[in-house]
Amino acid sequence: MAKAKEHPLKPFYSVLVLAFACSALVAAAAVGLKPYQDENKSLDQKKNILTAAGLFQQDVSVDEQFGTIEARLVDLSSGNFVEDASIDLTTYDQLGAAKDQDNGREIDPATDIAGIKRQEKYSLVYLVRDGDRFDQVVLPIRGKGLWSTMYGYVAIDANLNTIRGVSFYEHGETPGLGGEIANPRWQKGWQDKDLYDQNNELAVSVVKSGTQSSPEEQVYQIDGLSGATITTQGVDSMMQFWFGDHGFKPFFEQLKNGGLNG
Repeated sequence: MAKAKEHPLKPFYSVLVLAFACSALVAAAAVGLKPYQDENKSLDQKKNILTAAGLFQQDVSVDEQFGTIEARLVDLSSGNFVEDASIDLTTYDQLGAAKDQDNGREIDPATDIAGIKRQEKYSLVYLVRDGDRFDQVVLPIRGKGLWSTMYGYVAIDANLNTIRGVSFYEHGETPGLGGEIANPRWQKGWQDKDLYDQNNELAVSVVKSGTQSSPEEQVYQIDGLSGATITTQGVDSMMQFWFGDHGFKPFFEQLKNGGLNG
């Protein structure tokens, strides 16, 4: 008996069925893992906020350590706290808000020294309390480096001027050069630097590594990364933007005027 001739498209159908089956498995895995991925992302953000504030302890639960930190929402234009029951601060997508037509805005290129193109209307801020006392505030910042957008947190003392610490946690800069922004040794050099001078003018700057300055200037200067000029300039521009009039300076003015209880 002659063997039935195999249809020439049968191998194609087999591959197609296998591809659909694999796609279904991958999609199911992605959906099933998303809650865990979101939880890990939240824990990582909390860890970096704690690190910037100098509070992170390796052997203590992150959520337990985060108990002294209160997340609030701030209107960047006015500097006022936002009281909107419809916004869940635990799931608020700040970057998504920046891209949204109603909740974000396009930044004029002359103003956009950080290279972020769009800015959110509302920003999260994190108030660190020591008992009933306001101890410091941790603020999210971002800006363009050489190859990537760099993300970080800056912790500011209750005097609203002195940097308590920083944590740069996400970037795509060159390993060993610009990538050193994530090195705790470099980040330590930010501690005790001041943002504003005696006239309340923004004075902080990230300078070229090895820059010779007077003692009066050094209190505002962070030593840049050797061999990473563009990344260093990007970090400096990021600081100039976020702690200027278009960033958190209006918020600082509100706090100075007693707005903490708003």
